[in-house]
Amino acid sequence: MSAPPLYLRIRNELEARIRSGELPPGSRLPTEAELQEQHAIGRATAQRVLSELAQAGLVERHRRKGTFVADGVRKENLLRFVNPRLATPEIPGRHEVHSAAVVRAAEVTPPVPGLDDDTPVNHLVRRKFDTGETPLALEHTTVPFALAPHLLDEELTHLTMIPYFRARGVPLATSRMYLDPVLLDERTAHLLACEPGVPVLRQRRLTWLENGELAESAAFLLRPGLMEFYIEQSVRDD
Repeated sequence: MSAPPLYLRIRNELEARIRSGELPPGSRLPTEAELQEQHAIGRATAQRVLSELAQAGLVERHRRKGTFVADGVRKENLLRFVNPRLATPEIPGRHEVHSAAVVRAAEVTPPVPGLDDDTPVNHLVRRKFDTGETPLALEHTTVPFALAPHLLDEELTHLTMIPYFRARGVPLATSRMYLDPVLLDERTAHLLACEPGVPVLRQRRLTWLENGELAESAAFLLRPGLMEFYIEQSVRDD
């Protein structure tokens, strides 16, 4: 069995120090230059280490100030979170496949627009966890079976659909995002370790083919109090 890439070993070492409390919230991490010197790595590798820790919500990066261990609330760039071209999972961290099956479109929650009730679909439900093993989000992904008949044969834990489609030449055209509040039903509340009836933010994504047919319906239910979303823009005149 081959050893994990060097960047991943460095990233895991820093994550372990954060999770153990050796690096408490507010602690400053090595700069890219310091990581380069400590581990004899290139700038791109050092940058990837710190970027992935930031994407996982473990650290915050501040221009000209450095990288610091984050507090208990993950801070997510909303533009990254809703980016349909993202090649990695929307929520970094440990993922768990709760269920994966071929069912009728009528059996899927939330309902899938544009499909007849009897249309067979791949339906995948995954949970996402933070570093303390608290459920962060529940993801429902629905894809017409005819479009991806071998989908459930894949390693599903971290699979992202749009790169999957592109690798197979599926002609995608447009993607639309929705953000809306919903109340948790009893089953979903149990999976997110919340009380039923709690209001949560739901992100939905619909993706269509060039011929106008539905390619994917995805929904993310986000556990309240664990993630803070932001959009950062420059207001400089230059």
